[in-house]
This record gives sequence, C-alpha cells and structure tokens, in this order.
Amino acid sequence: MGFLDIKNVTKSYGAVEVLHRVDISVQEGEFLVLVGPSGCGKSTLLNMIAGLEGISSGTISIDERVMNGVHPSKRNIAMVFQSYALYPNMTVGQNMTFGLEMHGVPKPEREAALKDVAKLLQIENLLDRKPGQLSGGQRQRVAMGRALVRQPDVFLFDEPLSNLDAKLRVDMRTEIKKLHDKLKTTIVYVTHDQIEAMTLSTRIAVMYQGYVQQLGTPKEIYDTPANVYVATFMGSPAMNVLPVRVVMRDGVPHAAVRAQDGAEQYLRFSQSNLAAWDGREILLGVRPEAITDPDGADRNSANIVPLSNRIGVTEPAGADTFVTMELGGRDVIARMRADANVVSGQDFTFAVNMEKAVAFDPASEERIAP
Repeated sequence: MGFLDIKNVTKSYGAVEVLHRVDISVQEGEFLVLVGPSGCGKSTLLNMIAGLEGISSGTISIDERVMNGVHPSKRNIAMVFQSYALYPNMTVGQNMTFGLEMHGVPKPEREAALKDVAKLLQIENLLDRKPGQLSGGQRQRVAMGRALVRQPDVFLFDEPLSNLDAKLRVDMRTEIKKLHDKLKTTIVYVTHDQIEAMTLSTRIAVMYQGYVQQLGTPKEIYDTPANVYVATFMGSPAMNVLPVRVVMRDGVPHAAVRAQDGAEQYLRFSQSNLAAWDGREILLGVRPEAITDPDGADRNSANIVPLSNRIGVTEPAGADTFVTMELGGRDVIARMRADANVVSGQDFTFAVNMEKAVAFDPASEERIAP
C-alpha cells in the first residue's frame, strides 16, 4: 500500500466514461508525473485527488484514509494551478498565508512559516508586493510558496509551467526538482510536456484516452515502452517505428528492412524470443540516438549493426546533427554528433545499436517482451 492509493478509479459524465479503471500507488516522498495529450484525463484525475471532481467508482486514499466524499478542505492537500490563482488585492505575504489564516493558524506560526518558505524560494524581497508587480516566474514561486507553507500530505501541480517562456520553464523545472530533493514531499504533477515528465519524476504515468498506458520510472518508460503510443509520445525526436519482417539467419532472428534503393538488409536482434515470429511482420522501434555514425556508436554495446542507406535531410542542432533517411518506406531520424561528416544525397553507412531496439506486435501495438 502506498501513501496515496488510487484503486480501480473511474470517472463518468452521464453515460460517457472518461477515466477507465486507474490503479496507481504513490509512495511517500515520491514525485509522480501524469503525462499525456490534452483530453487524456490527467487533469480530471488530479482534480479527483484534490476533491474538486467526484469519483464514479473506485477509491482514493491518502495515508490510509479513504478520501471519497471528503471535502477538499479536509484532505490536507495543496494545489498549484496553471493560472497561479493569486488574489490581486493582497500582497505576496498575504497570499501565501491566507490559507493558514482561514484554517485558524495563530499569527506567530503563520509568520514563522512564511519566513521559512520565503527564504527557501528566495522571495523574501517580494513579500510586500502585489501579484501585478511580479513577473511570471515570480508569481509561480508565490503560488508554490502558498502551497508549501501549509505543509500538506500531498502537493498537486496542474501544468504549473505552461504559461512561462521556454528559458524560464527550464529554470523553474530545475527549482522544482531541487525543492523536491530537499523537502522529500509527495508530489503529483500534471503536464503534457514529456521533457518535464522525464526530468522531474521518480515515476511517470503515461495517459491516453482515459487509460494509463504505462506506469514506470523514466528509464523504464523510455527504454522499454509498453506500446507504440508510449514509444512515440515519450522522447524528442520520437522513437522511429517501422514495419520489418523477421528472418532467421544462423539461428538468430534478424529484422529485414528495405533501404531507399530497394535493397534488403538484415539487422540482428538481441532478443532471441523473436524466433517465434520467423517470416512474420513486426514493428521495429529504434530511438534516434541508437542510429548514428560508426565513430559515434555506443562502445559498450555488443550488437552494433551496419546499415547502408542514402542520407536525406540533415539538420544541424548545436550539440547534435539530425539526419533523416527513408527506411522501410518511412522517414527515419538518426541523431549524430555535431561534427559527423554527413551530406544530403550521399550514401552512408550508419551504425544501429540493436541492443536498444524494441519489437512491437503490429496487431495490438503492444511490446513483444523478451
């Protein structure tokens, strides 16, 4: 049993079920990120944890106490909204301690909590200002501070960085990570940004169409995606997924793929269980960084396979160069070193790290486990 337990939870609006049998157990001090596209149900689930939405079936418990039907004010949770939701007529200090005041916390305790949190967030010099006098990043710190002073059981973040510009978003992401490392608080964080999910979380729940597609650590989600949806949603650029035929050569399964010139080439799999798929088509998933030039290949891998093909588009991107080529009738992206000698239109021998390859069933789009 976890500190926050979500057991077989569903949510319906009339006859339409929008969340389907969600089971997630969050340990105390864990940072869980709910990630997925708009409309996948992640914010609905967060609001159910907060008590802002009712539960159609199942149970949500915090510290072994069932929260079904419990008013939000009685749940000892704190929520940080996308819109900050600060009172414009109050100072920063008043905004941060208003909740404590409403709960009858004595003034000396409120002031002590405000002083500690303001120091932690480095906003001591902003306490007498109004929200309208603050930048977006400062307002976000105040919204976080208002949650922190209450010392709740669970912090809920609803896309808190989506209103910030790109650089500030990165900076605030780092601050939230530092804060969690220091306080070891239990956090449930909603975002549509898979980079935020990967960098902040201890575990990720990838959601789509009201279902949890996969629950796992960032490494598990990235390296062993449960299905094609997770594989292509998590990662930038996304995992390459292309149809291949399994061919047995010398007793070892290989992926038969067609290069741009039509020639069939064979990529040796590392997982032996694919022998059962001999002669059948599967979907091969390979991350862009697992396709590179021979000098840039992972020297720790025991299964680097050469692949000859024509270079399509090259895209210099500072630390990396992205190369697009046609493989199996689809565009495939390779991630090269910045100084890789690649030229559009030229033939090139790529190095494919097949230890990082993932196989999917083309019918169900589920991963074929080793």
